Amino acid sequence: MMLTPVHRFRDIERKPEYLQPEKCVPPPSRASLGTMWFIRDGCGIACAVVTWMLVFYADFVVLLVMLVPSRDYVYSVINGTLFNTLAFLALASHFRAMLTDPGAVPKGNATKEFIESLQLKPGQVVYKCPKCCSIKPDRAHHCSVCKRCIRKMDHHCPWVNNCVGENNQKYFVLFTMYIALISLHALIMVGFHFLYCFEEDWTKCSSFSPPTTVILLILLCFEALLFLIFTSVMFGTQVHSICTDETGIERLKNQKPTWERISGWEGMRAAFGGAFSLAWLSPFSNLDCKSPPPAGAAAAAAPASAIMTQEEIEQFLARDVAIQVLHE
Repeated sequence: MMLTPVHRFRDIERKPEYLQPEKCVPPPSRASLGTMWFIRDGCGIACAVVTWMLVFYADFVVLLVMLVPSRDYVYSVINGTLFNTLAFLALASHFRAMLTDPGAVPKGNATKEFIESLQLKPGQVVYKCPKCCSIKPDRAHHCSVCKRCIRKMDHHCPWVNNCVGENNQKYFVLFTMYIALISLHALIMVGFHFLYCFEEDWTKCSSFSPPTTVILLILLCFEALLFLIFTSVMFGTQVHSICTDETGIERLKNQKPTWERISGWEGMRAAFGGAFSLAWLSPFSNLDCKSPPPAGAAAAAAPASAIMTQEEIEQFLARDVAIQVLHE
């Protein structure tokens, strides 16, 4: 089997455990694939907890400092309902983005049996990740935190303690959008509340003391402004990546597309799972788009005369990592 050198690969990590295909354990059974996806990373878990605490703090200030003491009942009910609805959707989106498999390639599938099932043609190049012993599909990248190869990996986000990839990009986009909306809403309410307190007696505009009220409002204003800027930028970046069908990693590496791009509105439909509907805005709707076939599946219909021989498969398993080691 001919292996052509590629500039983004380098010949490193020639450790014995990476070069021995027998070290690759078979992929898990289908019965174990239904387990919940959760990354046990201390930094990511801490960031996720901080995210939820900041949302709860904002809700505390909005309700108990600004809305409950307000004399305008209609104003309090409308803004309280709107803010809490957006906050609930933001946390639900965060929960789905964190606990959804982003598109992990089955670990340890670089086995002789799996290679045979692909029915590769002589000269067809497939790549084996030496870190998780997987056959890497096109556009997949290895994440050092998740310790898996992720399909269409955009980046690893510690705030959701997960990679943003093919299967959970929608939930990450919704998370950034709803956080930006509640941040903007909080800033507007803080501005109106300051005006109200300046016109009225500070002791009557809040159930807390004036110094405590000012400190709580300033902290909320700072938090809301910071996250409004951050999540707005992330939201715009993600939508741009979807519309151009180019992940963050591919853009940073300045990779020339070797795939057929699905851009514009078609890209949004693929990422959000179908034609535009209210389900796009819901973190509870599942994606309807079909996952791409495994690497090499397109060659499954090749005639028997064009299939790799046993000897070629064994040569590939023994040599591919030594010649081309993926540079992540």
